[in-house]
Amino acid sequence: MSNQNIYDNEEFFNGYKELREKEICLNDLLEQPAMSEMIPDLKGKTVLDLGCGYGKNCIDFVNRGAEKVIGIDISEKMLEVAKTESSHEKISYIRMSMTDISSLNMKFDFVYSSLALHYIEDFPKLMKDISDLLTNGGQLLFSQEHPIMTAAIDKNNSHFNYDENKNRVSYTFSDYNRPGQRKVYWYVDGVIKYHRPMGQLLTDIIRSGLALEEIVEPVPSQWAIDKLPTITKEFIKPNFLIVKAVKR
Repeated sequence: MSNQNIYDNEEFFNGYKELREKEICLNDLLEQPAMSEMIPDLKGKTVLDLGCGYGKNCIDFVNRGAEKVIGIDISEKMLEVAKTESSHEKISYIRMSMTDISSLNMKFDFVYSSLALHYIEDFPKLMKDISDLLTNGGQLLFSQEHPIMTAAIDKNNSHFNYDENKNRVSYTFSDYNRPGQRKVYWYVDGVIKYHRPMGQLLTDIIRSGLALEEIVEPVPSQWAIDKLPTITKEFIKPNFLIVKAVKR
């Protein structure tokens, strides 16, 4: 199982940090607003954030009334920022791979993950581990890169198509039904992600003992279009997939 720790690569970390500090980015205009609307009532709840990064969401969970929040991340650099900028007496940060969460000796009412699960090789095991950690009635909410985004083995086969006026009109991709590892360039060469077709991904969740509640492929609101007009390309091809499930 992959324990990739690309976020502690200095070049990658600095590039990612610059991206997240930009006033306009897809995470803040699209993925995070959609995720925020799907977070359940957290008053008095215990929360686990998988791949917590800078801890921004951990602070949000406390502000929503969570009693205890555990944020885990494999990146020492990310956790250094989290402990400095997102510290709170109700939050504990642990350096740990998501592949090792079965060692956590507690139960959670809510498990959350933002754009991290496409780095995990053994998705069925992760889903089973999450299911085992959830209380009865506990919920999982996660986002990941959409399978359309992760599909192409050769990224040259993944692109928008334009009309004579240079308007985006369609999107081309390949290798959708070839699951497995993808190596891509993202600030540095050799970043490893894992592609899973939608059917396989959702079936793995169901087989873990979780019941699907909501599947969202977020599209931009008007306020986001006003800030970034090119974001209308999301109506042609989604960047993100968001899944909400519950342990019955």
